[in-house]
Amino acid sequence: MAAKGAKARAAARKQRDKWKSKRWFTIRAPRQPWQFKVIGETLGETPEHLIGRIYETTQNDVDGDFSKMHVKLRFRVIDTRGEDALTEYIGHALQSDYVRRQIRRMSGKVDDVVDCVTADGYYIRVKPVVVATNRIKTSQKSQMRKLMRDTLLQFTARSTWLEVQNSLLSGAVETSLVDAIKTIQPTRTVMIRKVQLVQSGVIVEDGPTLDEIHEEEKRENAEKAAKKEAALEKALAGEDDDDSSEDEDESSEDSDDSEPAEDSEAEAEPEDSSDDSDDSADEQDLSSLKVPELKELLKAAGKPVGGKKADLIARLSE
Repeated sequence: MAAKGAKARAAARKQRDKWKSKRWFTIRAPRQPWQFKVIGETLGETPEHLIGRIYETTQNDVDGDFSKMHVKLRFRVIDTRGEDALTEYIGHALQSDYVRRQIRRMSGKVDDVVDCVTADGYYIRVKPVVVATNRIKTSQKSQMRKLMRDTLLQFTARSTWLEVQNSLLSGAVETSLVDAIKTIQPTRTVMIRKVQLVQSGVIVEDGPTLDEIHEEEKRENAEKAAKKEAALEKALAGEDDDDSSEDEDESSEDSDDSEPAEDSEAEAEPEDSSDDSDDSADEQDLSSLKVPELKELLKAAGKPVGGKKADLIARLSE
């Protein structure tokens, strides 16, 4: 038993840790209409493991429209290039709590499922929902479904998948449905509850390439770093100016405080020199000068100018 346990522990140590072998990939939205915008990150061991992975996010996070926080966009990874995972848009859905809030008691509801084909061969499934202010008769529901189906089929047949996608996300399709059924029953709201991409069609390679997007992102990051560095240098320069002005103010206060003391010493010195009979006439002349005048004489003589007044006089008398 002990040998078997040792073998099991040895096998566990040799087993490769899968988390250590995984790395982060950047998830990018499709080229059109989002220009390979970064929408998230995901972990993967190899690029092949990411193919087919579904990523969901809100329309607010992708487009920045706060009125679309209840719309969940769905993307599927179809290719990987380096550290980038490229996706395709496969539909969207409204959050269930948002749909429930639109329905009231004593109000009629009409929903339908319409399979459409776009002009460029994309096969999609659209699920509209109509909420009326009053009860709806069965005959009215049938007529409303027919009008909605005809409107959606005609619109998708003459539009590309990109045009249909933009109209669905902007609310233009919902507006056209309201115009189609308003003669039958007043509606409270019309929603495209869910859109599914069943089969892809012709892929159009319009717009900037991924390499061009990388270059643009590098340029934007460099500009942001330069602006940040310039703002930091400006802030530091402002702090240095403030410190120097404070030092100047302190030095001026010190000089103002020191000069009266020196002047008082200068006033006191002559009394002492007059009492001392051994002082020479030159020393009497120097003691009558003020400290700034003595310092000017020392500067002219090339001697140090530090110290008290007595030290300055002694230095000049040498």
